[in-house]
Amino acid sequence: MKVCILGNGLTSLTLAKALVNIGVSTDVFLSKNDKKNDKSRTLGISKSNIQFFNKNILNIEKFLWDIEKIEIYSENLNNKKIIDFNNQKERLFSVIKNHELNTYLISQLKKNKFFKLKKNPGNYEVIKKKYQLIINCEANNKITKNFFYKKLKKDYNSYAYTTIIEHNKIPKNNIATQTFTKKGPIAFLPISNKETSIVYSIKGEKKIEVADLIRKFNVKYKINKINKINCFKLKSSNLRSYYYKNILAFGDLLHKIHPLAGQGFNMSIRDIKSLIKIIEYKISLGLDLDESICEEFESQNKHKNYIFSNGVDLVHEFFNLENNINNDILSKFIKFFANNKISNKFFTRLADEGLVI
Repeated sequence: MKVCILGNGLTSLTLAKALVNIGVSTDVFLSKNDKKNDKSRTLGISKSNIQFFNKNILNIEKFLWDIEKIEIYSENLNNKKIIDFNNQKERLFSVIKNHELNTYLISQLKKNKFFKLKKNPGNYEVIKKKYQLIINCEANNKITKNFFYKKLKKDYNSYAYTTIIEHNKIPKNNIATQTFTKKGPIAFLPISNKETSIVYSIKGEKKIEVADLIRKFNVKYKINKINKINCFKLKSSNLRSYYYKNILAFGDLLHKIHPLAGQGFNMSIRDIKSLIKIIEYKISLGLDLDESICEEFESQNKHKNYIFSNGVDLVHEFFNLENNINNDILSKFIKFFANNKISNKFFTRLADEGLVI
């Protein structure tokens, strides 16, 4: 049994490690536009996904910074708190630096006899003869352009700005905050006692003084340094068809969502859980890893991913409306509804485990 993965991003490497752990020979092909890791990017990983990651992929506890509480604020209510998510001194989720996870995955994969990192996969006619299952995680290769171009897309007319601020030491820096500002949501995600990651999604033009806005909405930290600020365009998309013959689309190619809820990588981990379960079942029956895996994966996950993606988009549009109206009635309604014990528990579980149907 042999599988190839096109692209070497975090989702590709995570999936590769899950596959080699169950004895599946896996070749990962480098992305054509392979870039150095962006050290300003971080990931939030939910509690249930961390448990899966540690058990089935790789133990990453030493790289994680636990978040025990999430506080949501609104500029429309003079930056007052409107939502409070608390898990009674247990982590709600954890934050990890992209480049540290990437480096650790590669170092561990290279030690595994079932793994190979390669350069040029060639065209589909070439690789289909070598591999039973092809998993495509790249957005811009020829296979994507030929077979995976039909998507439901949305342009947010926004840019996401990411950086890491260095600040005076805070003994217990474990509260994540997000403020819905007039320009868009800004999140402060602690990654150590002295560092906090910033993700600010800003509507409109790319040229803007983001450092000044970070200082404006920072109410907790004495900032010593704002590191290099990186920027990328914000769009969402959902792929109409998950597979073509024995090629399965995966990762951001399947679904891209707004970063306000920090759920992009979490969705991919849940996809990995599902795919590995299907593959393990096929192996247990002595069956080949063929097109039937792609078909089953789409059947199990397409509807859930679509509903969850649109749920995140709905949250974005709801808070966008809240910040654009001239009174605070909607803001107060959000505060009342989200802090209700039943709804608070529901949203906390949804963010942790995804959509369970």
